[in-house]
Parts: sequence; C-alpha cells; structure tokens
Amino acid sequence: MKKYRQVLAVPGMTWLLAVSLLARVAITADVMALTLYVVLGLNRSYLAAGAVAAAVTLGLALGGPVLGRVIDRRGARIVLLGTAAVQAMFWLAVPIVPYPVLLGAALVSGLLMVPAQAVTRQAIAAMTTAGQRRTAFALESVQGELSYLVGPPIVILCAASASPGVVAWGVGAVVVAGGIGLAVLDPPLRAGDELSAEAPARPRRREWLGARMIAVLIMAFGTTMLLAGIDLAIVATLKAAERVSWAALVVAVYGAASIVGGLIYGALSRPLPTSLLLGLLGLVTIPAGLATNWPWLCVAGVGAGLLTAPTLSTVAEAVSRLAPVGVRGEATGLHSSALSAGFALGSPVVGVAIDVSAPGAGFAAAGLVGLAAALTGGFLSHRSSTARRQDARVGG
Repeated sequence: MKKYRQVLAVPGMTWLLAVSLLARVAITADVMALTLYVVLGLNRSYLAAGAVAAAVTLGLALGGPVLGRVIDRRGARIVLLGTAAVQAMFWLAVPIVPYPVLLGAALVSGLLMVPAQAVTRQAIAAMTTAGQRRTAFALESVQGELSYLVGPPIVILCAASASPGVVAWGVGAVVVAGGIGLAVLDPPLRAGDELSAEAPARPRRREWLGARMIAVLIMAFGTTMLLAGIDLAIVATLKAAERVSWAALVVAVYGAASIVGGLIYGALSRPLPTSLLLGLLGLVTIPAGLATNWPWLCVAGVGAGLLTAPTLSTVAEAVSRLAPVGVRGEATGLHSSALSAGFALGSPVVGVAIDVSAPGAGFAAAGLVGLAAALTGGFLSHRSSTARRQDARVGG
C-alpha cells in the first residue's frame, strides 16, 4: 500500500486518474450504446450494429497515431478540446441521422475520439519517477478493467428504462465531459528535466520504431486479441451448455481477478518481462477450454484474470520507456492502435476456431495467439539486445 500512497500523493495524480476514469467508462460504453441504438432504436439487424461498431474500432486504430503526433506538436489541451467538440456533434446527431450517415459518422468519431487513455499514459510517465512508474501504470490498468466492468452494464441497465437515443446522448455527454475535464487539468506530458532542457529535434520514425518497440506493439496486439477471444469463447461455451445468462458473472470474475492482479503486481519490488507475463497468460487460458459450465469457467477466470492487468501495465510502461520525448504522443497512439486492432480481430479469429471445432477450441485459439505474440516479442527483444551489446563491444 505504501507504493500506492506515494503515487497518489504525486500532485495532480488523483485528479488525473479520476477524470480519466470518467472519460474511459463512457468511451468503453460507446460501442454498446451504438449497438443498442441501431438494434432497438432503428430496428436493424445485429449485423448492421456490428458494422457501426467496426467503423468506430477502425477509426480508433487509424486515429491514434495521428492524434498522438498532433499532441507531440501542439500539446494535449487543443487536441482534447477539439476531439470533445467532434464527439459532442456526433452524439447529438446519433438519434437524428439515418443509418448510412451514422455508419460514416461512426468512423469519423473513432478517428477523432477523445484520447483520454493516451494522454493519461503520457502524463503518468511525466509525473512519476522511475521507481513509481510501474505502480502508476498498474493503477492505470486497473482503471481500464474498472471501465469495462462498469461502462457497458450501466448502458444496458439504462436502456431498459430509457430510449436508446437518450442513452446515446448520455454516453456522449460523459465522453465530452471527460475530454473537457482533462483539458482543464492539462496534465504535464514531459517531466521537469525534459521541460527545462532544450527541445530535442524530433527523431525519425526509423530511429525509435525499431525491433524493441515493434516487439512491444506485437505483444500489445496479442494481449487484446487474446482477451477479445476469451470473451467470445465464454459466451460460446455457456451457449452450448444453455447457460448463456451466466456469461456476465464469468466476465465479472475475470475482471475482478484482473483488478486484484494489477494491484498485487504494482506493489511488487521488481518488474517482470512482458513476454513472460503474456506467455503465462496464454498458457493458463488454454486449459479453460476444458470447462463446460459456469463454475469451472469462473475458476479458470481467476488464473487468467490475475495476469491480465499486469500484462497490460508492462506493455504501457515499456512504450513510455522506449519512446523518445519528442515522439511520445505518436508512440502512445501506436500503442492504442495496436490494442484496438487486437480487440477488433480477436473475436473473428477465435470465432473461426469455434465454428470449425467446438466452444472449448476458442480458449485454445486465444491462448495460442497470446503465446505466439509473447514468443515473437521476446525473440525480437532478445535479438535487439544482443545486437546492441555486440555494437557496444565493437565500438569499445
């Protein structure tokens, strides 16, 4: 607990995490709000709703690096206020425009989504010391798990008592409020010594987007592919057992275990390699395919959940460590894009495994994806480290 008290005692950290959590809860719930609106408000198919969700996700993946680059050049406040304005216009229009317009607007909304997660991660890197950073990123990962546990269920509950259009307006209002709140806070994106030093020239992309950074991005992509696949495999397994209503409880157990794992990891005295954590996450996911009912899925979820937040936090910490000051926003945007792409592709890939085999194969496919990403990332990182040591010996 001492480590967490020290992190929360950093000036501005508590407000940063609180406002960021508000924005992330709403951003996490936006796909659910749009899905319910298309299905219930427009009386269209789930395929049509999925197309809107895919448009938002594609926009998120494409827009992350672009917004990050603008943040590097212009600062966070102007980007936060600009994207908040775009989100206000989009969500106000959701219940008014016809479906084809909504589909195109959803892509734009994803491209210009409030970069709450990216700004928070950059601010954490700037506001903390090297000794505090792992604990701070563990808190940020726990915050992400909380947003997934809270956001979509709230939207579903609200949709039961209010029209889908009103729910969409509510989600949009919170997204905008979060963006404006972060803009008012205007957290520092560079540490004190980085601000006092002469502004460095912006390095070329090939100078920092090397093997080590690519390895981290691959592991970020693999982690969220695995997590998206687990969600689908849970639903498929319980549907086969005719107990699909228990899926919410199983997912909640996964999320709660992840929060506990993140808090434990943040309190450890030494970090663990991302490739090791992701590899273990993949290995403990595979046996979950043997479960055929919700109690055993809950048991399996504890093991996987305990490793989820630690894996995500080490990825975020590695990106902040490897990115030079002048491109930290772009690097964080690439990280967000890798996460979004993993979430988007995880379900289709695991879905194919389920369709051609059995629900349990979904867990095996998800675990193998994570294991493959861990091995690839670990190999690239090791190869890069070996090359650096050889260069150092030659130079010496």
